[in-house]
Amino acid sequence: MAFKIAHADDGDMPVNHEINVTPFIDVMLVLLIIFMVAAPLATADVKVDLPATTAQPAPKPDKPIYLTIKADRSLALGDTPITHDGLAGALDRLTHGDRDSRVFLRADKSVDYDTLMKAMNDLRAAGYLKVALVGLEGGAAQ
Repeated sequence: MAFKIAHADDGDMPVNHEINVTPFIDVMLVLLIIFMVAAPLATADVKVDLPATTAQPAPKPDKPIYLTIKADRSLALGDTPITHDGLAGALDRLTHGDRDSRVFLRADKSVDYDTLMKAMNDLRAAGYLKVALVGLEGGAAQ
């Protein structure tokens, strides 16, 4: 019984230039299933009560700038009452025009989200982009 061993340089055997894509398709189908299962878990409705925090307090600067929104929706910069229109001028006087100063924004728990966003928009319009939100230190999240 005789048989022939084929070599690559022999012209009798054709070379297969096709790529086997079956393992690639298997991996893609497994990834598709994983993403189909994980995507609904990434979006969830959660009711949040934000005023209290248990985060470690950040170090405060020597002279922090506090913008306070009181329960009656009025603004105070430090201890001085101000209006929304006078916020930019009062901040410029207090920071000597340094718009890189961090402004600590604190609001009463009864203040609605619209009033808080209006104050943040006023700060952004005045050029103060470093805004830190202040919460109760050591309070329990509810």
